[in-house]
Amino acid sequence: MSSSTSSSEWAGFTGAFLSAAALIAAAFLAAAFLLDPYDTGRSPLALKEGVRPQGPRTALASRGRDPRFTAAIFGNSHIQLISPEELRAKTGIPFVSLIAPATMPRETFATIDWFLRHHRATPPKAIVVGIDNYWCTADPALPSEKPFPFWLLSRSLVDYLGGLMRFDLMEELPRRVSYLASGKAERARPDGYWDYESGYDVQGYGTDPEIRAKLEKPLESGGGNIDGPFPAAAGLEALMRTAPAETALILLRPPVYVTALPKPGTPDAAADAACRKAFADLAARRPRSALVDWRVDRPALNDSTLFFDHSHYRQPIARLVEADIAEALRRLDLR
Repeated sequence: MSSSTSSSEWAGFTGAFLSAAALIAAAFLAAAFLLDPYDTGRSPLALKEGVRPQGPRTALASRGRDPRFTAAIFGNSHIQLISPEELRAKTGIPFVSLIAPATMPRETFATIDWFLRHHRATPPKAIVVGIDNYWCTADPALPSEKPFPFWLLSRSLVDYLGGLMRFDLMEELPRRVSYLASGKAERARPDGYWDYESGYDVQGYGTDPEIRAKLEKPLESGGGNIDGPFPAAAGLEALMRTAPAETALILLRPPVYVTALPKPGTPDAAADAACRKAFADLAARRPRSALVDWRVDRPALNDSTLFFDHSHYRQPIARLVEADIAEALRRLDLR
């Protein structure tokens, strides 16, 4: 065989291989788009509502566009125990929880934007945002600590299609087909509530001496930003300009155990006060907005049995916070 013939055969093989790979990739992408694995509503097909049980990072795309919910809770595990059912019982407003653990402001912005874009026909009644110390950063990049599927909530179809080209979808698509095809398939909880209370006893939070001792050690939680700026506050204010004027905004500073409250006169207290002012000013400037502050000394914050760690509280405190959120919404309606 001559060298020219061999080169021609290799070129033909390479071309055929690349063509086959391109066809397989195109077929995979087409199947993923049509099956809409996370129920984003982008498929032209009339598919079954909802998604199978899965993590909130991907499930929130389906929950966030559900028209049955006209109010939503946003943030991370620091607001995770705030119950949509309890808020609905107190306010009459159907809430959905769109929290995702270990998320920060940039992820919350993407999720709020998704919720607003899918509730244009009926303006949302309320948005509740957990404002923890991650929101106090001066870094304009608002960096993330954990992976988050921004592509799933993107306004760009190209970004979405690019996000679908991922290895884990090879495992997810068969599960999606099974969910769509079976009338008995379990559906992820539509309102997004995820209660981690059961872990308190199982993981020894109430009995492990090391865990209890760690809780009593002072922890700086003010965010470390005394002089500003506060780009998360500016970003949230800009985003809320795209929301209907009648949509209420509740900014919740989540509870922390008393040993994580800043000590008066310290730089940590100054940073906490500066961050609080940034969001209080936002609430004052925007109509139908309020700041609910649980980062102040209250009797419940002195009871160590009501906390997992410095920033994760238990159900009794969640009920108290929900009552304050409901009261804040009631007062906004009276203005």
